[in-house]
Amino acid sequence: MTGTFAGALAARRIDPTGLVGHARGEIELEGQVLVIKRIHVAYSGVEIPADRQDAAERALDTHQHACPVSRSIEAAIQVTTGWAR
Repeated sequence: MTGTFAGALAARRIDPTGLVGHARGEIELEGQVLVIKRIHVAYSGVEIPADRQDAAERALDTHQHACPVSRSIEAAIQVTTGWAR
């Protein structure tokens, strides 16, 4: 997903150099099997110019739908994204 987000930023003329995705998974026990139920990806490390903030938010809101990994697992695992704070 980080690569897809970097591409979305670059398409909006935002330099993705330094972009890092921090993923956190939430696991639940189903019977005797641990199953990943949710993944949250928080992005950091990229400088967003003040005049490109809206474009960066649009990229964040839409990149997940263009990501092959996210699309492959979305039926089984809830995936959310946001900015690292």
